[in-house]
Order: sequence, then C-alpha cells, then structure tokens
Amino acid sequence: MPELPEVETVVRGLRKSLPGRTIVEVRLGHADFVDDPSLLADLLPGKRIAEVARLGKFICIRLESAPESGLNFIIHLGMTGQLTVCRASHPIGTHTHCFFALDDGRELRYRDIRRFGRMLVIPESGMDEFLGHLGKEPLEISAEEFCGDFSTRRARIKALLLDQRVLRGVGNIYADESLFRARIHPARIAATLRKKQLLALHRAVREILEDAIRFRGSSISDYVDAKGERGKYQQRHRVYQRTGKPCFRCRKKIRRVIVAARSSHFCPRCQPAPRTRKKIVSLSRELFW
Repeated sequence: MPELPEVETVVRGLRKSLPGRTIVEVRLGHADFVDDPSLLADLLPGKRIAEVARLGKFICIRLESAPESGLNFIIHLGMTGQLTVCRASHPIGTHTHCFFALDDGRELRYRDIRRFGRMLVIPESGMDEFLGHLGKEPLEISAEEFCGDFSTRRARIKALLLDQRVLRGVGNIYADESLFRARIHPARIAATLRKKQLLALHRAVREILEDAIRFRGSSISDYVDAKGERGKYQQRHRVYQRTGKPCFRCRKKIRRVIVAARSSHFCPRCQPAPRTRKKIVSLSRELFW
C-alpha cells in the first residue's frame, strides 16, 4: 500500500500540472470505491483546481467553487491505486476506472487493479471533522510531542506507528525501517521505552521518510508516481521483506514476526526482543538454584 513517501511523491508530481487547470468532464467506469459517483460526476466539472496537498495517506485536490466555499476532492490510493496525468490520446491501460478531462487537453486518470482505493468530495466546512480522525503529521511532530504521545501508551510500538489516529501516513514499510534504524524491537511496549529510545525513534521516522521521498518512494508492486515512473527506495530497504538475509549491520539473519496483525521484519541482534515475564521467572530460577 502506498505510504507517506509514495503519496507525497505523487502529490509533488500533480502539483506541477494540476493547479490552475479546470476539470471539464468526468467519466467513470467501475466506481465501487467512490463514495457517491453521481455526486462526483455532478460537482467536479467546471471546477478550477486550486492546489494539491497530502493529508497522511490521502491526496487532497482543492477545488475553487465560487461563490460557494471550496470543495475538496479526496483520494486514497488503497493498495494498487495510481494517479497519472497524460494526453487524452494516450493509450488507456487496463484497470483504468476514472478519467478527469482537463481544459488543456490532458486527463487525470485513476488506475486500480484491486479497487481498494477511495474517492469522495468534502466541502470545506466538513474538513475539520475529516482531519479529526487523523493523527499528527510525522514530518512535523516535534520530539517533545512524539515522546509525550508514545511514552504513556501500553500498546506495542509497531502498532502505534501504524495507527493513523496517532501518526498519519506511516505504514508497514517505513515502520519496520524506522524501528531498525532506532534499534527497537517491533513488539516492545511503547511505555517501556526510555526517553533516549523514543528520541531516537522520532529522529529515525523523520530521516527514513525524508530519504524515501528523496528516492521517490518504494515500488514493491504497483506503485508509480504521477508520471508513471517507479520509485527507487526499495533498493535501500534494510529489513523490510528481507527475511533470512544478513543484516547490513551485524550479518545476523533478518527475521519476520506478526505484530498488530502485520508482518514485521527485524534483526534479532540489533533489535533485541522484549523480555517476557516467563523469561524473567526462568532466569530467576536458574540463578537461585
């Protein structure tokens, strides 16, 4: 699933071509991922695109709607969604379901093999409610806020990183990579981490996300940017999907466990597992006897 770096890369690409353009026509094929297809087709034509922004893993295309307040066209790419801008005469790829014709002869096209994405239109007056369901922006949250939010949580640290109500935009790839850089096991309980560890994780999350954006995201399967080009950060992964391969730091084999119902990849030496009560009791008995 595209995460923050992939969505940010797409948004930066769309910013180069969409602002100032007017949507002149909307054509929909399979639209089971659109909240209200008729509303989308009725409201978007004739609207001028003011800006393109990222809200966590969501793409927000803000539309001018004078004399009314603006509209926000919200898109989630799901697992296999792709947004590209091309000439209307460009060959249409399979699984392309939405076409947004622009006033300069180009089209914004949405392709989605599995159709797990989502599209909806939200008036400006409804954006506060929408944003209320999302956590803090990981590239903006301060170290103090990060430590304060995580230090009292009894959930596993990997689960918290994936919780979009805590941090918006972090997914499985960058949670694993950030925890490896910070040397923290994904199953650690957040409240048991020392402040020094939380500060290291805060720094790691920002560094990993910024590096991934610089390399235009990770193309694991279907992700491409707004030009239809693949990212390159997958070449720099240190643990994600490297089960059984040697750690780049210590050469120990990377392992995979399930945390928060998701595959989690880690180095057992660089990221020591939390000591369970059973292990502590066993160790105490050995020392006693």
